[in-house]
Amino acid sequence: MTRKQRRAERETSAGGVVFRRGGDAVVRFLLIRDSYKNWGFPKGHLEAGEPPAEAARREVAEETGLGDLALHGPIQVIDWYFRFRGKTIHKYCHFFLFESRQGEPVPQAEEGITDCAWHQLAEAVRTISYANARGVLERAAEMVHALAHVQIERAGQDGEKQGEGAA
Repeated sequence: MTRKQRRAERETSAGGVVFRRGGDAVVRFLLIRDSYKNWGFPKGHLEAGEPPAEAARREVAEETGLGDLALHGPIQVIDWYFRFRGKTIHKYCHFFLFESRQGEPVPQAEEGITDCAWHQLAEAVRTISYANARGVLERAAEMVHALAHVQIERAGQDGEKQGEGAA
């Protein structure tokens, strides 16, 4: 660890990877473009006493206008260093997986969000601007894939239960 890293100020944020299954059953992920023209995920600082999952939900809602979000759990925490106004910052960001089934995203212009767009996984991986966010997306895609298998298994079990007492 360098001397600068030891003197870094710690910041904590939370964000969301939002996915949606279309009528064609294709999964799409929501990316936002910030004021620097970089593509990534909605995220922001935690408010005092706010749990990371609640902060992630709030940030997604504020930055995209999507309000009906189903939380599917934590994805991972990433961290990085950067300089801001002469200070070294060590930022930690907690990412959570959310599903959105309805509504169209609207970028929060007053926060510098210039665009919101749904992308299939391969296109999202190519579009996203930061390598660490790409890793979060890949982990989120694994979780979505696992969720689909769980939902298929549950649907099969429900069908079996309904048929058991029918005779």
